[in-house]
Amino acid sequence: MNDIYKIKEDLRLSSNRGKSKVLAGFFKTGEGQYGEGDVFIGVNVPDCRKVARKYTRVDLDIVKRLIESKIHEERLTGLLILVDKYEKFGDNKKEIVDFYLNNLKGVNNWDLVDLTAPKILGDYLLNFVEDRKVLYEFADSGDLWKRRISIVSCYTFIRVKKFEDCLKISEILLNDEHDLIHKAVGWMLREVGKRDVNVLENFLKKHYRIMPRTMLRYAIEKFSKEKKDFYMSKVKMFNFFL
Repeated sequence: MNDIYKIKEDLRLSSNRGKSKVLAGFFKTGEGQYGEGDVFIGVNVPDCRKVARKYTRVDLDIVKRLIESKIHEERLTGLLILVDKYEKFGDNKKEIVDFYLNNLKGVNNWDLVDLTAPKILGDYLLNFVEDRKVLYEFADSGDLWKRRISIVSCYTFIRVKKFEDCLKISEILLNDEHDLIHKAVGWMLREVGKRDVNVLENFLKKHYRIMPRTMLRYAIEKFSKEKKDFYMSKVKMFNFFL
């Protein structure tokens, strides 16, 4: 039995039919929803990680076949293998980054983005500022997942207190219509605030009146109740007069 079948078999041994129905609902796989048509077999993330660690040294052609799978957990496992390759065997990190960017068709749900973009693309761009233009291209994309990649990749920069790209991309995405982008931008802004609340508040002073409510609510989650009430009430008042 070759590696691709071993990986799939290991995943199936950890699968749970009841859990698959729960996951399908949680990741919005119904008609017209963002995860429409995605297939779950009911494997949780820790078990996918265990399988990924077991097969970290498989060739990239195996990873590609996993990422192209219609089954969500197989795509996730392939992507986790890619993260492991980047972190542990990254003699040529550029090759892994290019592979990731060339296979984004399979990075098509929010968990797949969030578990990979900061650790691969974000980490690489930390040291290659001139290449960060790809994040701005993605921020202007009509593709929901590329837009989420653009902002979530900034988490790596935020962790070392480099906020500029996050703030610029957040401005680009202020008028985005999708709730998953509102949540992602708000999340990243909250992470900025954890490290420098003045930077977050300066951003909010410029933009909070026009920020989607979900985005603002996520961004100010760590504020005091009084400060939260202030921002949310001002948004209500602003929207009333529109």
